[in-house]
Amino acid sequence: MRLENKSVVVTGASAGMGKSIVELFVKEGANVVAVARRAERLAALQEELKDAPGKLVVFTGDVSKKEDNEAMIDLAVKEFGKLDVLVNNAGVMDDMAAMADVTDEKYEYVMGINVYGPLCSMRKACQVFLEQGNGGNIITVSSVGSMHQAAGAVYCASKAAVNVYSKHVAYTYMKEGIRSNIIAPGGIMTEIATSMGMPNMDGFARVKPVQALAPAPGQPTDIANAALFLASDESSYISGAILPVDGGWTAF
Repeated sequence: MRLENKSVVVTGASAGMGKSIVELFVKEGANVVAVARRAERLAALQEELKDAPGKLVVFTGDVSKKEDNEAMIDLAVKEFGKLDVLVNNAGVMDDMAAMADVTDEKYEYVMGINVYGPLCSMRKACQVFLEQGNGGNIITVSSVGSMHQAAGAVYCASKAAVNVYSKHVAYTYMKEGIRSNIIAPGGIMTEIATSMGMPNMDGFARVKPVQALAPAPGQPTDIANAALFLASDESSYISGAILPVDGGWTAF
């Protein structure tokens, strides 16, 4: 098993990419704290994986809140005695609005989950890693939107911000052995687009040429497999990287 006895926290764990990551990690021997807002889905996931090689503990929380980010990492240390890997997967879309139509409400909502949440969790994880003294591993799920104008202004900006966080950690804590890498998914079959609600049609029309170049959508398991590699010791010399998992969308 590639993650045997590793202690992992995964956010956005109740559906889509996060759920696939949790399922694969626990089957590969990891002990995982699965974090999401929907308690009933976490309970179903726990039941599904009750006989898996790794142990699953669930935490109902909101990653836009500092106290929940800190509590989920404290829980991993309490339950498993350490923290090895943090997977920042939780995220939300904006409404595709271009700059002229961005609202303060949408900005605060998207940035709270996509940017402030990872800041809080990465800060806490780095504190734990430094105290443990034997390195650590952070994987952040970003988006092709951080590099291509494939969504609205706020979403793209939020994903560019977490790319900077991730590279900052990789560089500044290199000597301490803390690795930090980014997965940049393209179009993946998850609930994130359908949960967006009615898009801003002007903004959507403006990014439609980029959307039209997207290949057929990938599956959440494609992201889980990439995360498994980055969480494993097989990627021990990789840090500060952005790994596109997009079917070639960003190759042009």
